[in-house]
Amino acid sequence: MAISSIALSTAARQNLLSLQQTSSLLQTTQNRLSTGKKVNSALDGATAYFASQGFLNRANDLSSIKDNLSTALQTVTAASNAIDSVTKLIQQAGGLTTTALQSNDAGSRSGLAVQFNDLLGQINALVNDAKFNGTNLIGPTNVSMIVYFNEDNTSKLTITSVNLSIDTTNGLSVAVAANAFVSDTDINVAVSQLQTALTKLRTTSSGFGNNVSVINTRQDFTSKLINTLQTASDSLVLADINEEGANLQALQARNQLGITSLGISGQLAQAILRLF
Repeated sequence: MAISSIALSTAARQNLLSLQQTSSLLQTTQNRLSTGKKVNSALDGATAYFASQGFLNRANDLSSIKDNLSTALQTVTAASNAIDSVTKLIQQAGGLTTTALQSNDAGSRSGLAVQFNDLLGQINALVNDAKFNGTNLIGPTNVSMIVYFNEDNTSKLTITSVNLSIDTTNGLSVAVAANAFVSDTDINVAVSQLQTALTKLRTTSSGFGNNVSVINTRQDFTSKLINTLQTASDSLVLADINEEGANLQALQARNQLGITSLGISGQLAQAILRLF
């Protein structure tokens, strides 16, 4: 049916237009209440929508970086824990040398030398097992682990492995017991090597501890930045539920009044017809 074929009075047409506007507002308000957002698409507000999406996209990127930071942190922590264990074994080996120096029995010294060598083997085994996620920061193989802190990889921390194995010149450089610890000179050489090894272990532990602190700090900062970005995004698109609830009640009342008003307009037209 063509629009021009329907004749409405001015009052009825005005009431109908008002009712249509109220219905549209009701639909918008109900949509906001159901989604919790006042901006659900670019049609609702392009500037706010795309700005909000930009914040969320960066928050998602940082969330992935935060996961990588967690993995890196565990890798360094695994190395630090291994260093603590190696330190205890080195100290235990030092105890054997002290006992050997206090003994004048060649047989006892020989037995202590065997125990000393066994401990060195255990240290090497522990160092080789200090691997997390395929990375060993204290093994004989040189490794550089790069930890990225931002989305474009311009902010980073490079952690270089330190060789803490026993039987290499680049490692802790503690030799097996010479001559079965028969002479004090042989024992004192081992004592000196153990002291040097402890110094290297403590220096390495301090370095890894600093790396853990840096990663922890950046991880906390990243978490706070993600929260800030999410809050900024929400402030642009989230609806005030209390306000929208009040609007819904007001619009429902206005809708009922509009229907009533439209009905009155129709009744006036019918009253005029009764005159004929």
